[in-house]
Amino acid sequence: MKLTHPDFAHSRSRYERYGASNSESIMPSASAVSRTRPSFATWLGTTNDITRTFLSAGGVPGLINMGGGLPEPGTFPVPEIARLAGEAVKAHPGQVLGYGPIEGLPELRDALAKRFSTPTTRLSRDNVFVTSGGMQGLDLLGKVLLDEGGLVAGQFPTYLGALDAWRPRQPAFRNMELDDPAFDAHVALAGAQFAYAVPNFSNPTGRMVPLATRKALVAAAHCTGTWLVEDDPYGLLQYDGEPLPRLIDISALGSDGTTYTGPVIYMGTLSKEIAPGLRIGWVIAEPEMIMALTMAKQGSDLCTSGLTQHIALAALEAGLIDRIQPLLLSTYRARRDALCDAMRTELGGWFEWEVPVGGMFVWAIARDPALDTDLLLHHALEAGVCVSPSSVFDAAGRNRRAIRINFTLNEPDRLAEGVRRLAEALVTMQARKP
Repeated sequence: MKLTHPDFAHSRSRYERYGASNSESIMPSASAVSRTRPSFATWLGTTNDITRTFLSAGGVPGLINMGGGLPEPGTFPVPEIARLAGEAVKAHPGQVLGYGPIEGLPELRDALAKRFSTPTTRLSRDNVFVTSGGMQGLDLLGKVLLDEGGLVAGQFPTYLGALDAWRPRQPAFRNMELDDPAFDAHVALAGAQFAYAVPNFSNPTGRMVPLATRKALVAAAHCTGTWLVEDDPYGLLQYDGEPLPRLIDISALGSDGTTYTGPVIYMGTLSKEIAPGLRIGWVIAEPEMIMALTMAKQGSDLCTSGLTQHIALAALEAGLIDRIQPLLLSTYRARRDALCDAMRTELGGWFEWEVPVGGMFVWAIARDPALDTDLLLHHALEAGVCVSPSSVFDAAGRNRRAIRINFTLNEPDRLAEGVRRLAEALVTMQARKP
């Protein structure tokens, strides 16, 4: 779906009206200076406003938002965060309120290196880079690895935030359909600037990439030299089964025991583990990549908030993530089950889907190949429910047969009502077809 962002359209018209009404008092003559202001960058015409839609949906009275990857605010550890914030300001006022190191608070980098080290994955501070949320990591990777037209091999369907982060670089995309039995990792990675995957409960599909495919991706990265980006925001949100090894840990097997220098770039965030408002993420990679990201961040926001970095450090040291994880898992598991139960009742004739073993989403594919989920979104919003159409997870915008439905934000009865409204929208859409 390629929609014109209303803010851009409105601001353009305001600029043009201003020039028309005030030009005589500002400019010497119409012939001397053009009345037309420069255009916005061309890449803005290729983006979508779906993310803006579901982030602002909470302000629409009565709308049930099942479109975004939003956590349940009731799981946020508010008293603990408030206490940690107060303690950080009192104990470290200079670090909390001033500028800090571009690559992140040294103690937090040490804590993250310790958290993700294994007997074979040896990490030090030099392997860790702190970002202002997971999205900044994606943006900075695009800055350091992509020139215009550079090739990205992306797990397909692809997280729309990654597509948006790299869109200003105007890359070319090669889709990696990891579920295809004929998928060849070496062919997929060859010649790409980097490959991108969400192995744990992929966004948008919610699927877990099998171990054999993980090993094939890592082997191809080592063989071809292509960077392999492992985005892992949902790794702790596993409701069934056993976890599979991270790509970076597979990459480190058989290493000589020194600090990690392999091709995997591992990304994570506290947004799904504690709260998104902290805006704390990280990149773990070989030291030269960390240095490149530092140079890119220098021209971005200069440094991540000292306050939230100290909160994150204290939370890690106090074991806060481990304490709240049972609440997250029990809450989200029940909501996943409630959503899938409602879908079986209301949408079974329209869509097919798999029950995800983790993450935040159900990916539903229309039984009718002609069903257009871009059009469905229009009718769904009219019916009072928001979902994400599949076109925004396709760099070319051609996949219009599926929807991504979030189950973590809403309580079970509200999820059931949202699905009922979605079924109503489907009936309305069919009735209005020419």
